Amino acid sequence: MSYMESFETIVKDQLARVKRLAETSELTDYSKLDKIIIGTIDGDGIGPIIMDSCRKILEKLLADELAAGKIEIREIPGLTLENRIAKMETVPADVLAAIKECHVLLKGPTTTPGKGDNLPNIESANVTLRRELDLFANVRPVVIPEKNIDWIFYRENTEGEYALGSRGVDINDDISIDFKVTTTLGTTRLARAAFEYAKANGNKNVSIVTKANIMKKTDGKFLSLCYDVAKDYPEIKTDDWYVDIMAANLVNDQINSNFNVVILPNLYGDIITDEAAQIQGGVGTAGSANVGGRYAMFEAIHGSAPRMIADGIGEYANPSSISRAAVMMLRHIGYSEKAAQLEAALDKAQKALDLPGDGTGNTASDFTDFVTENL
Repeated sequence: MSYMESFETIVKDQLARVKRLAETSELTDYSKLDKIIIGTIDGDGIGPIIMDSCRKILEKLLADELAAGKIEIREIPGLTLENRIAKMETVPADVLAAIKECHVLLKGPTTTPGKGDNLPNIESANVTLRRELDLFANVRPVVIPEKNIDWIFYRENTEGEYALGSRGVDINDDISIDFKVTTTLGTTRLARAAFEYAKANGNKNVSIVTKANIMKKTDGKFLSLCYDVAKDYPEIKTDDWYVDIMAANLVNDQINSNFNVVILPNLYGDIITDEAAQIQGGVGTAGSANVGGRYAMFEAIHGSAPRMIADGIGEYANPSSISRAAVMMLRHIGYSEKAAQLEAALDKAQKALDLPGDGTGNTASDFTDFVTENL
């Protein structure tokens, strides 16, 4: 296929996607479900270790609900790099079908082959799941009480550079081109979700992050659409920042507590939220939510840490991030009291245990035992 034909195919696919977006789906009302099915996926590297910890904690926390049949925790195998390569599918069809039988998904980290890994060019499993399940909003809270920081980031999940990251083209030996996409429906629904959250939670500030001075079409459209949505929320102060300036603002203690809700396109959101998590205490301590209309996925925001496995220190992996994601999941499905109970136990664990992940200190098993004992 020539590069012109590749580009034409991409455009046709995106036009078809916009048409599908226009077909709105109903939001899941978890309170009306007889049983909520929580799918769990181990993933790669340290994923099975931290997910085993999280499952044991949830089984203790939700023992009554599990016994009564109100909740089911269902393990979904097969989303490993080896299986994906063997089948040459980013998310194997049988795995995707099993995921779609669940209401929410708790997912461990998965490995995406890099340029120098000498492996097939398989797209990120996360990117595929976000697209297939239409999980349009990646939501990451960062709270640092001692610094008066209470941030929540709304990152667009299905568009931008990542949506087409594996579909770039080599024009010739000298030129390679990747693509970026921004749509009206995709941006508007993200912005509205962020403003609705701000309105419901008493947040007074919403900040939009782009590079619209350079990326005038895609980022310019994103910025303009967010401001259009802001008109429906006159009680909320709205401002915008370039992504490089926002990166600096987050580490500026004189102003960083002024930010509340932040809306970002896909790539910038990935970078800025990792920076924010590091400010909080490291990406290993934070969870994230990926929310759509019908489905929602909750995950650790760190990688699969293959070096820990190669070095034989996987047992020292820190399960905090996936457990924090479980807190967000519990709130999402309406179990706020259980979420608060788990969060309190995790806060105690963070203060009491030493989990540097370098083969010293406490192990994942120590973490599991401590949290279950303090529920």
